[in-house]
Amino acid sequence: MPGAAPGHGGIDDAGERALAERLGHRFGDPALLHQALSHRSWCAEREGAPSNERLEYLGDAVLGLVVAAHCYAAYPDFAEGQLAKVRSAVVNARALAEVAESLGVGGVLMLGKGEESSGGRTKSSLLADATEALIGAVYLDAGWPSARDLVLRLVGERIERAAAEPEHFDHKSRLQEATVKRGDGVPVYEVEGSGPDHGRHYRAEVFVGGDRLGRGEGTSKKDAEQAAAADALGRFVDA
Repeated sequence: MPGAAPGHGGIDDAGERALAERLGHRFGDPALLHQALSHRSWCAEREGAPSNERLEYLGDAVLGLVVAAHCYAAYPDFAEGQLAKVRSAVVNARALAEVAESLGVGGVLMLGKGEESSGGRTKSSLLADATEALIGAVYLDAGWPSARDLVLRLVGERIERAAAEPEHFDHKSRLQEATVKRGDGVPVYEVEGSGPDHGRHYRAEVFVGGDRLGRGEGTSKKDAEQAAAADALGRFVDA
């Protein structure tokens, strides 16, 4: 686990340095990268250390605008509903956690003892938050062009897939079609929210025929339900 904050001359921690290389960004201010990887549980054990929550807030906004602007320009024939489907296939906790996994973010996250012992390095919610924080860090470090380029490097291929097969990413619709076709009825979702208004987090469970078939998390009820449906689809198909 990374130790002290990086010095002003460069990124001191080897794990952070390797992550920066995978991101394809040379940080002018290495402290931003360090902060992006600092979970609040780690900061709580070190008074005064800034967590990645503010960067996550900023990165979420940058990510949404980059994807929306790109889709608007790249798919001029798409109606608003189609554009929204493509955007939601990319801007959600499940997709961002997959990005984090591909980058190896979990291995360099700074976590408190509690999160460390409870498997925080593989939690989708923490990985997604860290991805947004990294985007926010790059935006502050180098501005809009660099942040836009980073986002499109990370999710550009996913955008193209979602635009070509938008229904493939609508997990709720696919799950309902499958359950109804098999005679199991319509899926039922239960969603719980937690956290402050500015950083609300949701957990969803989906039940089919009274049995819990999937779980998911997200920063909105819709995203959490989609993640739960995606989880359920794998179980349903294999059943």
